[in-house]
Amino acid sequence: MKFVDEARINVIAGDGGNGCLSFRREKYIPRGGPDGGDGGDGGSVFLRATDGLNTLADFRHKRTYTAARGENGRGRNCSGAGGEDIFVDVPIGTVARDRESNRVVADLDTDGMTVRVARGGFHGLGNTRYKSSTNRAPRRTSDGTPGERRELQLELRVLADVGLLGLPNAGKSTLISRVSAARPKIADYPFTTLHPNLGVVAIEAHRSFVMADIPGLVEGAADGHGLGTRFLKHLARTHLLLHLVDVAPLDGSDPADNARTIVAELERHDTVSATTDGEDPEAIALDGAVGDSTGRDADGQLDGQAVASHPAAAHQGLAGRQRWLVLNKIDLLPPDERESHCAAIIAALEHEGPVYRVSAASGDGTRALCGDIMTHLEREREAAAAAEARRVAAEAARVRIAEEARAAKAAAAKTIAAAEALTDEVTVAANRATGTGTGTSHGKAAPDDAPDPERR
Repeated sequence: MKFVDEARINVIAGDGGNGCLSFRREKYIPRGGPDGGDGGDGGSVFLRATDGLNTLADFRHKRTYTAARGENGRGRNCSGAGGEDIFVDVPIGTVARDRESNRVVADLDTDGMTVRVARGGFHGLGNTRYKSSTNRAPRRTSDGTPGERRELQLELRVLADVGLLGLPNAGKSTLISRVSAARPKIADYPFTTLHPNLGVVAIEAHRSFVMADIPGLVEGAADGHGLGTRFLKHLARTHLLLHLVDVAPLDGSDPADNARTIVAELERHDTVSATTDGEDPEAIALDGAVGDSTGRDADGQLDGQAVASHPAAAHQGLAGRQRWLVLNKIDLLPPDERESHCAAIIAALEHEGPVYRVSAASGDGTRALCGDIMTHLEREREAAAAAEARRVAAEAARVRIAEEARAAKAAAAKTIAAAEALTDEVTVAANRATGTGTGTSHGKAAPDDAPDPERR
């Protein structure tokens, strides 16, 4: 199947059903009153990531996806049925962008991740809703609201741990075929690779990583020369970049200048991407099945915009990403000149990161390279897991402190209420005691002119 990494689709959510105007009409029941029911909610459109697809080729044939409209309300307070939602399956790693606002509305990087991209319309209200004590026979209804409509640009970004960079014929396809089971096309002319290739590099049991090979870059690729920079988006999710440099180019060019060309194109690509890419700050990631309880709105439905939980490096430009220098094709140099030739290239580039000298064709140095990559990725994963554990612990502590504060506030309120009640009881008792000591047996005060019984 042809590899397609871009597609354009239209998603149309269903309109809400209209409310019904109806009155109860039955024998022996005069003035039965309004009984018009509400309409049904319109269906929504969802994107769902699945591991059963690896290309966007299917969207070249069908471009419009429409959810069902909600039914109108009926008499006897019968509500209309809600429109059925539709789920559009896309490959894992698909990014959906709203073409009108140029904002990312969905970034699906996990199998089963579901995001609503078009919300269905709200149902209309029947005349029963407008009944009141002053309006016993309302003739007012409301229509359902229209569903959302969007034109989405879908982009497929492959999920890989390591990405390969370099000029055409730098040996990228040869390297991935040497260290993995991938078998890309290899030839002695430029642009042999026309679409990204993925390969799983297995170091040992339960220790492996995914490597991505993209078409080569040339000078002016950011302006559309060669195959352009459209394939660089596939490196957006990688943790590490391997910059392959041919130490003995057939055209006699300077390897250091060739390496600088790649870096310059990366910087230009980042500049263009920074001005054109947009991301919705209020987007919510929805991971898991549709029945997941996270990310629901007031209606209890899944929210319609999402940003995936891919690594923080995905928000960093490719030029600033960690990049290892791999000097390839050292087997073409005389053994006594290899070290000096490679040292000259490193000095010209002023590269301070890791440097490896390999021969992809013979496999010399590739095992050490893959072993160091695996160790580096494992350390990054451990650091990410530790950071996530700290974040979860901090969130749990924040929740616990908030609950303790609420409990303390409630206990203080109870104590204050009990103290006030006790004060009231003491006051009442004191008033009763004072009234008993100064009054008569009947509880009334003796008048001043009452006769003294002793004088008789």
